[in-house]
Amino acid sequence: MRRALAIASAMALTGCGSGGAVTAHDVSSARRTAHWKAFVHATRPLDLAGPRRDGSLVLAAAGRLWVLGRSGTLRPVAPTYKSPGGEEAYIALAQPSPASTPRCLRQRALYALKIPAPHGVLKIGPGSRVRPFATLRAKGLVDGITLDQVGDFGHRLLVTVNDGSRTTVDAIDCHGHVRTITRSAPRVEGGIVVAPPGFGRFGGDLIASGEASGKVFAISPQGTTTVVADSGLPHGNDIGVESEAFLPDDPSGSMLLADRRTPGNPHPGDDVVLRVTNRSLRAAGALPGDLIVATEGGAKTDAIRCTRSDCQVLHVADGPAVAHAEGHIGLLRGS
Repeated sequence: MRRALAIASAMALTGCGSGGAVTAHDVSSARRTAHWKAFVHATRPLDLAGPRRDGSLVLAAAGRLWVLGRSGTLRPVAPTYKSPGGEEAYIALAQPSPASTPRCLRQRALYALKIPAPHGVLKIGPGSRVRPFATLRAKGLVDGITLDQVGDFGHRLLVTVNDGSRTTVDAIDCHGHVRTITRSAPRVEGGIVVAPPGFGRFGGDLIASGEASGKVFAISPQGTTTVVADSGLPHGNDIGVESEAFLPDDPSGSMLLADRRTPGNPHPGDDVVLRVTNRSLRAAGALPGDLIVATEGGAKTDAIRCTRSDCQVLHVADGPAVAHAEGHIGLLRGS
């Protein structure tokens, strides 16, 4: 009986967001936890973007850019790019979009954060040409980037700038013009992402996590912030929730996460790209359309499911205890 209660507790789905009732899986349907495992070794991997047309991803590692193939091969790309400095020069890649999307975001250019002053965004376009794209006036550390593929932010590039306990969210159009969405979001950073329409009442919002608080937030196009969930995972600097992605309906695909070697840190990292299969996440109870969030320390992973009235959290995966996860969760297409 005690074992059954322990299983039920471990599999509990915790009400969040709008504060709905706590529910739980039937003990008989309890699932096993998935595990992030080493996929490919890389020097100081930082972030992943994509997928590209052929299903590969772009990997930022050691200040350079690489194409990471579905089989784990690595080859250099955009040799004229070198990170201008800063530990978290995260990247974003434009994806195939509807005809209503501005043309600049249909050209599949890559965007990278520029951390040193004057901070902003670089654009790596056709022919690997690197040029300044936008300068940000907000004070603080530039620490998050994503493209609005849904359209509620006008298909703009979204960037977060952290200054102490508050975060500025800026939206950047095709011409590099910057519009501030809010200057008073909570402290967030890492692999931010825009929620698809099916993510309950948060569809179209910017999803960002606070590693210090362990909470996951939704920031609307009007600048309002709502707590989506308290992850219930360990939290604190270099420990808490850092990376996000939505689980696609691709049973043969995988999710990837940069695990950067960071000597002297409680989670010193392995200099590998970690992988967990979509199939194993689904076996653990996650469903397509769930938000997958992972911690910086140990890649502990939750699935968050939202309806119009409620959100629920399920712990679905763990990584190596030494893992030091950074940036976005990458989506690797299956065969």
